[in-house]
Amino acid sequence: MKKKYFIYQLLPRLFGNSSSANVFNGTIEENGCGKFNNITIDILKKIKDNGYTHVWYIGILAHASTTDYSVYGIPKEFPEIIKGKAGSPYAIRDYYDVDPDLAVNVQERMAEFEQLIKRTHEIGLKVIIDNVPNHVARNYKSVSKPLNISDFGENDDVTKAFSPQNNFYYLPGQHLEIVHRHGNIKENKYVEFPAKVTGNDSFTNRPSQNDWYDTVKLNYGVDYLNNNEEWFDPIPDTWYKMKDILMFWADKGVDGFRCDMAEMVPVAFWRWSIPQIKAKHPGIIFIAEIYNPSMYRVFIDKNCFDFLYDKVGLYDVLRDVSCGYRPSSDISFTLNNVGDIQKNMLNFMENHDEQRIASDYFLKNGTKGKAAMIVTSCINTNPVMVYAGQELGEKGMDEEGFSGRNGRTSIFDYWSLSTLRRWNNNGLWNDNLLTQEEKDLATFYKNLINLCNDEDAISGGLFYDLMPANYENNEFDSTRLFAFLRGYEKDILLVVANFDSSEKKCTVEIPMHAFSFMHFNNKSEGLLIPLLNKSSEDISFRNDKSSILKIAAHSGEIYRISFM
Repeated sequence: MKKKYFIYQLLPRLFGNSSSANVFNGTIEENGCGKFNNITIDILKKIKDNGYTHVWYIGILAHASTTDYSVYGIPKEFPEIIKGKAGSPYAIRDYYDVDPDLAVNVQERMAEFEQLIKRTHEIGLKVIIDNVPNHVARNYKSVSKPLNISDFGENDDVTKAFSPQNNFYYLPGQHLEIVHRHGNIKENKYVEFPAKVTGNDSFTNRPSQNDWYDTVKLNYGVDYLNNNEEWFDPIPDTWYKMKDILMFWADKGVDGFRCDMAEMVPVAFWRWSIPQIKAKHPGIIFIAEIYNPSMYRVFIDKNCFDFLYDKVGLYDVLRDVSCGYRPSSDISFTLNNVGDIQKNMLNFMENHDEQRIASDYFLKNGTKGKAAMIVTSCINTNPVMVYAGQELGEKGMDEEGFSGRNGRTSIFDYWSLSTLRRWNNNGLWNDNLLTQEEKDLATFYKNLINLCNDEDAISGGLFYDLMPANYENNEFDSTRLFAFLRGYEKDILLVVANFDSSEKKCTVEIPMHAFSFMHFNNKSEGLLIPLLNKSSEDISFRNDKSSILKIAAHSGEIYRISFM
């Protein structure tokens, strides 16, 4: 049976940083920075043992930062067009280079990343990195590109606002004007004329602080100011350049791409480029960051993407249910919206864009996210992602610098996280410095994820929603409980999650249709065997009489139905 994909997302800059200095708005010299080499065989083995199949390394591609590497031939940057001291990992300044911050020996930075790929593969994990196709850093200039490739914008006709063969969109006759809220930037030295269109489709020479002002939009042949007219024949130059970039990293052994804001790039490009990459690298996966449900099926149709973000669907509803804003029965309606493509949805409860579960803005404690994580992980065969520190209850409540105290872990600042730093323990990667609560939560994640991959019913089985059968059940609170079956061949699992702040006693009605749907010739008596909390007692089961279950607060259980 194929394993269910579990992706561990980590930002090396934060992940391996053992410095506890954490100076507000600090430089790399003040606050330190994690390196490729901090991600050792030992820590990769722990990640593998925790049940993960893939590691998504974010912030790998060279992006604009205020740290000066000009001595190494890397152009010095302009602080006024950079977010934070470290810069955004999504403001790429060179698609053919890696972030020098992450290298012990800057001159050998690519070799150090290649060694990380090799280590990751040796331990049995696969490597995912970002592809950022929609926009580049304002001052993009590749110093590492192959000699036969021209740079973005190198051959553009800057007198035209739009040309199908231009790489950028322009505002002819207008200078770029940047107005900052940060008082530490005394003057603007960066000059851009004519101004380019900003990455979030902001067609103005005065992008606001709420715009992606550190980036510029790439032109894939769509004339946005003329009814979104498409100029795809002949193939736009940007298509060739981005396809070459994808192939460059695939040739280095990368096993997958998480494509940033993929829906802001025409689907025609993906249908053209992805099959070419897969023809040379069978098995490579493409994940689309996408937030428009009306486009979901378009982006996985015709040899396009393998997986799509399920943020505005399952994530949003699970967050609301966990916080008590919506009834748990709403989960069923959300799943029905993507029922035919659920296997293609990437589920998560945290990533670098979202607030931490344990933050003051979400549940204030990581253990309260167990119910949501059980549903997220067990609901179907599709992949699941965990953000580094989530399994330790990282709160994300630091005020790092550019990123304020907002419940998110900064991607813009040089910083270290208390949970990861203590787990790192100066490179020992053990739990000696973690609290008991953190250890317990980490154990929960490890057990859940390994269980999902050990059980064929979860990694490859059928799904049956038990909520409709229990709406009229007075012993089942369909506003705070969620129940479903997973089945494969002769194995059936009952999953019950409790989103309430107190323990719930309940019965779960399982209709006869559920067993026939699972192609299971059921018998009348058996046991419910708890798989998550193995110290719990087995429960007698009869298909004509509901068993009484006790489900802990903010948690859940997975039972094997074992017939005698």
